[in-house]
Amino acid sequence: MLDSSAIARPSATDLLTLEYFEAEPGEMPTKIFNQHHVLLNLRDEPRRVENWRDGEHRDFMFHKDEIVVTPAGVRSGWRWHEKSKVIVITLEPEKLQQFAQSEVGVLLTDSQLRNLPLFKDPDICQAGVMLRDALISKDVGSGVLFESLARVFLVKLIQRYGDRAEEEIAFARGFTARHYKRVLDFVADHFAETITVEDLANIAALSPSHFARLFKQTIGRSPMQFVMAYRVEQAKKQLSHQDLPLIDIALDCGFADQAHFSRVFKQTEGVTPKTFRASRLKKQESSKI
Repeated sequence: MLDSSAIARPSATDLLTLEYFEAEPGEMPTKIFNQHHVLLNLRDEPRRVENWRDGEHRDFMFHKDEIVVTPAGVRSGWRWHEKSKVIVITLEPEKLQQFAQSEVGVLLTDSQLRNLPLFKDPDICQAGVMLRDALISKDVGSGVLFESLARVFLVKLIQRYGDRAEEEIAFARGFTARHYKRVLDFVADHFAETITVEDLANIAALSPSHFARLFKQTIGRSPMQFVMAYRVEQAKKQLSHQDLPLIDIALDCGFADQAHFSRVFKQTEGVTPKTFRASRLKKQESSKI
């Protein structure tokens, strides 16, 4: 089992908790939860599942990319007859309400999420898989990317199954989780080079203005703010090495020069690269004692 609450990324884990299960046939007793639960089925072959939901018994075949949304307050229990392979996303209602209103501009109803016993949404499932893979892979190593992937999942969930205008839903569906992943991967592969909004928009196959609007709406920052944040994230890793000159780190991470690097770094971290490095090296020395 994987559990995202074990990762020290408070901004991401404050929005959701992800658990991944591969479990032999079994059951979960009927219970009422105070959180919303979003169950994503990843098993390739259909499997028989039973679900008790506020007194109603459902016996059905669970197919790949199908999702069950159980809002908080619903009495629910499960029995699965074959090995399961599922992602469970747990959401705190109060935090979801605040996120929807402040970050997406949506005022959710009291139920917040629709009571959906079963529906198919490969895009939402793919967004969940990306989060799971970020937990598995030790190479990701970037809070910026994990936070962005968490936001992709949440914004898409709210846009599609919250109270939102139809034209906005259609627009958001045109830019899938895979599109976001391609953009984020491009930044990870080319952050040391010159990157423009036009470059990223071309990858997404959108006009620069539409891409910039949708990206900021979902990720919470403009495309170029994201690029700069990712560069700072990479620079922080290199600052752990005392022998690397600041100018080399600046150029290696895609900044125009050392002054540009120092200015952006201080805006993001609140301290200069030099001060950050001194603090990091002091901690390293303390840990050796």
